[in-house]
Amino acid sequence: MAVDRARIQGLVSELLAAIGDDPNRPGLADTPRRVAESYGEFFAGLGTDPLDLLRDTIPVGPTTGELVLVRDLDFRSVCEHHLLPFLGRAHIAYLPGEKVVGLGRLPALVDCLAARPQVQERLTEEIAEALQTGLEPRGILVVLDAVHGCVTMRGPRQVNSSTVTLAVRGELAEPARRAEVMALIGAGS
Repeated sequence: MAVDRARIQGLVSELLAAIGDDPNRPGLADTPRRVAESYGEFFAGLGTDPLDLLRDTIPVGPTTGELVLVRDLDFRSVCEHHLLPFLGRAHIAYLPGEKVVGLGRLPALVDCLAARPQVQERLTEEIAEALQTGLEPRGILVVLDAVHGCVTMRGPRQVNSSTVTLAVRGELAEPARRAEVMALIGAGS
């Protein structure tokens, strides 16, 4: 599903007028078009099935329990409450079952799910659920650490804060395994 750019342009022009500015003045004349283009990028994940990104799996058979960890995946999303951005890093770990996926598919999965109006808590769970459904691993751990525009730019204006969310499934929910993965994630910082 593509965003309706013409409709967004009209709405942005109306918004600019509603805040008391002239949408036709030189500095703002192209703003509605630029915002519509931006929204096309920001919300490109709408109507996209994230499981499509996990279809081309690689069979590995029964594994020895080795961990796959991809850390420091930059992402951006837009908070559905205020339509302000949040930016962060994702860390994804899984214990393969009988299949793995190319490592490039993991940042693509994060990007797909983040490119929708979101809340961080749900985004974390959606990444874990997509991995569970698509790969059927023995364990999953997803950590998101993000800075939210709605916290830093308005309201509380806590510019040095970040929000950390965690989703854990299967064997990685066991305290020792969970601690091991969290230490590996922290070692990369």
